[in-house]
Amino acid sequence: MPKEKKKIQKEDIMPLDIYTKQRKALRKNIVEFKKNRRVSLGPYATFYFENYETMLAQVQEMLYIEKGGDEQLNDELIAYNPLIPNGQELIATLMFEIDNPVSRATFLGKVGGIEEKVFMKIDGEVVKAVPEEDVDRTSAEGKASSVQFIHFKFNNKQIEKFQSNSLQIELGIDHEEYSHTTKLTDLTQKSLSEDFN
Repeated sequence: MPKEKKKIQKEDIMPLDIYTKQRKALRKNIVEFKKNRRVSLGPYATFYFENYETMLAQVQEMLYIEKGGDEQLNDELIAYNPLIPNGQELIATLMFEIDNPVSRATFLGKVGGIEEKVFMKIDGEVVKAVPEEDVDRTSAEGKASSVQFIHFKFNNKQIEKFQSNSLQIELGIDHEEYSHTTKLTDLTQKSLSEDFN
């Protein structure tokens, strides 16, 4: 699939009958592709770094499940195209995954504004994440959503350092109720480097 693509167009979508026939193989391929784009942070947070391929797979799957045709396709493109990196950024779906509903509600009730506390660190320089502005992900009562969409916007120098693969890159959350950092693996760094173009 073309890595330089920044937007899914109608003509990129496979007809439903063809997708249905190839679905098993396509899903296997995307699961494999996503492996190096998934980063766990602390006990509950997982970052799923998105790009053209992951969003195309998501749109195809939504159309397969809901079978809403062109009308649905327009809605899906409006929802998912903003999550394709523009060449100067990385974009992640951040999920707080807690199976127990009571524990989940308690945790989310304590971490309002957590989407403002996400960062990457390259060679000691901090790149603060910018939350997607589609909807407010923290309620007025201070409860965070279990799903956040965040952008890491980089300058050319930071991109160069990221792509050099010679520096440790950290991903972190610095919230008083949830403070964790982790280093990106070489394979993750390599996969994410391809989003800059």
